[in-house]
Amino acid sequence: MAQIVSVHSFRGGTGKSNLIANLAATMARQGQKVGIVDADIQSPGIHVLFGLNEGKINYSLNDYLWGRCSIKDTAYDVSHTLLAEMGETGNINGKLYLIPSSIKAGEIARVLREGYDVVRLNDGFQELIRCLNLDYLLIDTHPGLNEETLLSIGISSVLVIILRPDSQDFQGTAVTVDVARKLKVPKMLLVVNKVLPAFDFADLQKQVETAYNAPVAGVMPLSEEMMELGSKGIFCLRHSEHPINQTVKGIAQQIANAA
Repeated sequence: MAQIVSVHSFRGGTGKSNLIANLAATMARQGQKVGIVDADIQSPGIHVLFGLNEGKINYSLNDYLWGRCSIKDTAYDVSHTLLAEMGETGNINGKLYLIPSSIKAGEIARVLREGYDVVRLNDGFQELIRCLNLDYLLIDTHPGLNEETLLSIGISSVLVIILRPDSQDFQGTAVTVDVARKLKVPKMLLVVNKVLPAFDFADLQKQVETAYNAPVAGVMPLSEEMMELGSKGIFCLRHSEHPINQTVKGIAQQIANAA
């Protein structure tokens, strides 16, 4: 049975889209069929990591939500980009599909002005799983809490909450954790990102787990290499031996164990 995995942060700038892209790439390399939905419709961006520019996008999630196409029409097979990231070495045993949101200013303005039918969004999630025969559907949510984010959290089998070691993030994450518990999410995992190397990672993990009474799936360092990459590719494929890659693999395994 396919798992719906929502990846969420209370505030922007946590590295949420990078985490999703690297998780999806890791899962696809392990032979899974994975879909990513960019449900951050107000500020989309994960398509950049896969080199999917506006000229290559015929239909977006917005088109589906406004009845212009079927949800399958919005799914782009980006498996080949994983091979390109590895310099055509190695192999991809699974499949990876991306469902982007529109990056056109007019389309984003319409969402902000009119909203959309979140029930249709949920129907689209289920149809994607069926028509693409997915093992995992990863949802890149909008930061904070709004109607579509609550829907995504509520239908998820796993919720991954990413935060930084920052007082504002800590406070906002407490709200998200409380909401997730009220929505009875089956499995919740925390990821602490952009941690300075001087921190005691084990101690930080213990503090966060105690504060939220939830497991920390990974603590990821602030990485100069990732900053240099600047979202121009998939980090774990270009830096396969980097400690971040091992942490991502560990997070992917914990998601798999939640099945």
